[in-house]
Amino acid sequence: MTEVPKCSLKLTDNNLAEKNKKVLQFIEDVTANADEVQQRVLSEILSRNAYVEYLLRHGLHGHTDRETFKKVMPVITYEDIQPDITRIAHGDTSPILCSKPISEFLTSSGTSGGERKLMPTIEEDLERRSLFYSLLMPVMSQSVPGLEKGKGMYFRFIKSEAKTPGGLLARPVLTSYYKSSHFKERPYDPYSNYTSPNETILCPDSFQSMYSQILCGLCQNKEVLRVGAVFASGFIRAIRFLEEHWSSFCNDIRTGIINPQITDASVREAIMKILKPDPRLADFIEVGCSRDSWKGIITRLWPNTKYVDVIVTGSMSQYIPTLDYYSNGLPLVSTLYASSESYFGVNLNPLCKPSEVSYTLIPTMCYYEFLPVHRSNDVAHSPSVPKSLSEKEQKELVDLVDVKLGQEYELVVTTYSGLYRYRVGDVLRVAGFKNKAPQFNFICRKNVVLSIDSDKTDEVELQNAVKNAVNHLMPFDATLADYTSYADTSTIPGHYVLFWELTLNGSTPIPPSVFEDCCLTIEESLNSVYRQGRVSDKSIGPLEIKIVEPGTFDKLMNFAISLGASIEQYKAPRCVKYAPIVELMNSRVVSSYSSTKCPKWVPGPQAMEQSGLKEVRHSGQL
Repeated sequence: MTEVPKCSLKLTDNNLAEKNKKVLQFIEDVTANADEVQQRVLSEILSRNAYVEYLLRHGLHGHTDRETFKKVMPVITYEDIQPDITRIAHGDTSPILCSKPISEFLTSSGTSGGERKLMPTIEEDLERRSLFYSLLMPVMSQSVPGLEKGKGMYFRFIKSEAKTPGGLLARPVLTSYYKSSHFKERPYDPYSNYTSPNETILCPDSFQSMYSQILCGLCQNKEVLRVGAVFASGFIRAIRFLEEHWSSFCNDIRTGIINPQITDASVREAIMKILKPDPRLADFIEVGCSRDSWKGIITRLWPNTKYVDVIVTGSMSQYIPTLDYYSNGLPLVSTLYASSESYFGVNLNPLCKPSEVSYTLIPTMCYYEFLPVHRSNDVAHSPSVPKSLSEKEQKELVDLVDVKLGQEYELVVTTYSGLYRYRVGDVLRVAGFKNKAPQFNFICRKNVVLSIDSDKTDEVELQNAVKNAVNHLMPFDATLADYTSYADTSTIPGHYVLFWELTLNGSTPIPPSVFEDCCLTIEESLNSVYRQGRVSDKSIGPLEIKIVEPGTFDKLMNFAISLGASIEQYKAPRCVKYAPIVELMNSRVVSSYSSTKCPKWVPGPQAMEQSGLKEVRHSGQL
């Protein structure tokens, strides 16, 4: 059986081609032996944690085989282990979830409901993340050769840590990684040659960090071969920052003197190793930024850029048109799939279209199981995240190598750091296979939904409905910059509200009838249970679109950051429930429009069956 490389994959090999070959062979081996690797991973996790309180509580009693594990261990959500997490957070150092000490907590982004979850992690998880990162560039180099000859301009940020009552750090996973020796003291490797010095990434002041990273990227513009951030929204935020401050950057580069707003001494020292007076470069940037249109600004200022490295799957697909506009149609590359719970998958076909991105789950990272998501026509009849699974539903879970092509599943993981059969909340669809390891499309976060009555609208359904509606804006040269939604139950009946921020490039005003058509198109695109509620049951009111002022979603991000969200992990929520966020959005509304017609809905056996199933589920009879 293939052993997991450790030192052999740390980026120390002198021969880059040999190192790449070794990494690619590792991927080949672990995917070819996926089930054997998975069995070993589960056995390792259970044997080392055999006598932790949580496993004993559920009667595992030292068993390490898959059959016993599945028989006695429940499938859980965060709420099920929150009391154990609370004990650890308050200083209980006994082996509750894991035999090894919990080194810190990783915080989820927490942008949907306001609650940030604490995920336990252990010291060795940093090694696993480092190994995972080492897989990315050898895969990328197969599609884009020569990347070792230049630099990457990536916008990365940290958040200052919080501490639990027991003294453990609680911080986002990326902050944990960037502040670790695995990142700060990484050995030289041409693939980790970035324009941003560590000091600019590790600066806790978000303005100074953003400013200094863009400045360093501009100073080294001819060396940049790839640009990116974690999420598409973060990269666009950097471009908008550049739009606001380009004249200051030109002044710094022309004079060789840093903007006095950059007060962090270590940042200034790092910048001065890069910043030299360069009037010609300043003129070049000024000409590029002072044009009326910022179309293609990436290739204009960084002319050797080969691709944009950002996550554009799931709700991030909303930003694809904006990225295409700024990048002049450069390839948009989503390289990885990861979360606070664990790192999961790598995109082995990085130059594919964003709509075709699939991730190959690496079998060594954790133990995977998959809960089938059953869809009847266009309605998902899968258990909602907070609901405990019945015995029958628990038996439906399948292993990594047993998933079926085209089927959707909710991801369930068991990790080295003390999560056992934990529901991550992501819905994935099997897109293909690499050897015996499946490849998955990311579909949506399962717990991001709109619901007024018996209806249930998930993130991907909402995203598709909005995509259909924005076609009405095209004749007016207008695009949707960002959006979010909430279920307004203050009216009777309640109704869906969508907040839209627009980018207006044309001079022709958009008449109200166009926005009313947008409302109707969204409703026509939603599932039959929603449309029955609108047409027949009258349990749902007309959908409403509220147009908000430009810059509203920047305000929303700043608000989320002020509450503790990470600037790097932040994603604009597609559904909001937290009252202060709804109040913020409503305070920025400039106009609102509602459906003037009902969507199409035809009664029939299928529709009644769907409605009946929903009602039974809501009454708790299933």
